[in-house]
Amino acid sequence: MSKPSTRRSRSGMLVFETWNYVLLLIGVALISVGFAAMYLESAYLGPISLYVSPVLIVGGYAEIIYALMWAPDEDEASQET
Repeated sequence: MSKPSTRRSRSGMLVFETWNYVLLLIGVALISVGFAAMYLESAYLGPISLYVSPVLIVGGYAEIIYALMWAPDEDEASQET
Protein backbone atom coordinates (compact mmCIF):
# COMPACT_ATOMS: atom_id res chain seq x y z
CA MET A 1 0.00 0.00 0.00
CA SER A 2 1.32 3.46 -0.81
CA LYS A 3 2.48 5.80 1.90
CA PRO A 4 0.23 8.86 2.47
CA SER A 5 1.51 12.25 1.45
CA THR A 6 3.60 14.06 4.06
CA ARG A 7 1.52 17.21 3.64
CA ARG A 8 -1.70 15.41 4.53
CA SER A 9 -0.28 13.34 7.37
CA ARG A 10 0.72 16.41 9.39
CA SER A 11 -2.50 17.70 10.83
CA GLY A 12 -2.38 21.04 12.59
CA MET A 13 0.85 22.03 10.86
CA LEU A 14 1.45 24.88 8.45
CA VAL A 15 0.23 24.38 4.90
CA PHE A 16 3.49 25.48 3.31
CA GLU A 17 7.12 25.10 4.23
CA THR A 18 9.00 27.97 5.87
CA TRP A 19 10.70 28.81 2.57
CA ASN A 20 7.29 29.36 0.95
CA TYR A 21 6.42 31.98 3.54
CA VAL A 22 9.78 33.70 3.09
CA LEU A 23 9.19 33.89 -0.67
CA LEU A 24 5.67 35.23 -0.10
CA LEU A 25 7.01 37.98 2.15
CA ILE A 26 9.64 38.91 -0.43
CA GLY A 27 6.93 39.15 -3.10
CA VAL A 28 4.71 41.34 -0.92
CA ALA A 29 7.71 43.55 -0.13
CA LEU A 30 8.51 43.96 -3.84
CA ILE A 31 4.93 44.94 -4.61
CA SER A 32 4.86 47.40 -1.71
CA VAL A 33 8.15 48.99 -2.75
CA GLY A 34 6.94 49.28 -6.34
CA PHE A 35 3.73 51.05 -5.40
CA ALA A 36 5.52 53.24 -2.85
CA ALA A 37 8.11 54.30 -5.44
CA MET A 38 5.37 55.12 -7.91
CA TYR A 39 3.52 57.17 -5.29
CA LEU A 40 6.58 58.99 -4.00
CA GLU A 41 7.75 60.09 -7.43
CA SER A 42 4.30 61.54 -8.19
CA ALA A 43 5.37 62.41 -11.71
CA TYR A 44 3.12 61.18 -14.49
CA LEU A 45 5.91 60.57 -17.00
CA GLY A 46 8.84 60.03 -14.63
CA PRO A 47 11.28 57.19 -15.30
CA ILE A 48 10.57 55.49 -11.99
CA SER A 49 6.81 55.53 -12.55
CA LEU A 50 7.13 54.27 -16.10
CA TYR A 51 9.93 51.70 -15.87
CA VAL A 52 11.13 50.76 -12.38
CA SER A 53 7.85 50.46 -10.48
CA PRO A 54 6.05 48.22 -12.99
CA VAL A 55 9.04 45.87 -13.07
CA LEU A 56 9.05 45.66 -9.27
CA ILE A 57 5.30 45.06 -9.13
CA VAL A 58 5.30 42.35 -11.81
CA GLY A 59 8.35 40.77 -10.18
CA GLY A 60 6.53 40.73 -6.85
CA TYR A 61 3.51 38.99 -8.35
CA ALA A 62 5.77 36.48 -10.10
CA GLU A 63 7.51 35.81 -6.78
CA ILE A 64 4.18 35.19 -5.07
CA ILE A 65 3.08 32.77 -7.80
CA TYR A 66 6.41 30.96 -7.52
CA ALA A 67 6.07 30.78 -3.72
CA LEU A 68 2.59 29.31 -3.98
CA MET A 69 3.64 26.67 -6.50
CA TRP A 70 7.03 25.69 -5.05
CA ALA A 71 7.14 22.36 -3.26
CA PRO A 72 10.21 20.60 -1.89
CA ASP A 73 11.44 17.42 -3.52
CA GLU A 74 10.63 14.16 -1.80
CA ASP A 75 14.30 13.85 -0.81
CA GLU A 76 14.30 17.28 0.84
CA ALA A 77 11.04 16.59 2.67
CA SER A 78 12.27 13.27 4.04
CA GLN A 79 15.55 14.84 5.27
CA GLU A 80 13.74 17.54 7.28
CA THR A 81 11.69 15.07 9.33
